[in-house]
Amino acid sequence: MASAVLGRLLGLSAVRSGPRSPLSPSAAPGRTVTPSRTAVCSSSGAILPKPKKTPFGLFRIALVVIPFLYVGTQISKSFAALLEEHDIFVPEDDDDDD
Repeated sequence: MASAVLGRLLGLSAVRSGPRSPLSPSAAPGRTVTPSRTAVCSSSGAILPKPKKTPFGLFRIALVVIPFLYVGTQISKSFAALLEEHDIFVPEDDDDDD
């Protein structure tokens, strides 16, 4: 309800100042406009349809993240072994039992 009232007020102010594209640069210098959908109703008052929901979103994320984490771990492990083999980086075994 509040968004419908706000939409009407903004619609009336747009009629007075002339139509403006939401993606056009504003008159104020240094001000940028980023497009986003925060409205739930159109200017005529009709309720917009629900946004498209991606099914299995969390499952798909896990399906991509887990294999790449595993591959990254294996690459890091083999590179650390290569560095140690060529004595480029060998951690010192300090006895801190004092």
